[in-house]
Amino acid sequence: MKNVARSFNNWRKYRQTVTELGRMSSRELQDLGINRADIYSAARQSVAR
Repeated sequence: MKNVARSFNNWRKYRQTVTELGRMSSRELQDLGINRADIYSAARQSVAR
């Protein structure tokens, strides 16, 4: 049951990160060193931490 809860929480964190980065302007993303094509990769990395 712990794995299910952990997986769900990781998925929520991933989706939240994708949503937040997706709402940023290209300029804001550039300031973070991320381009639009890297949003999903950056979100996966945030979950892996």
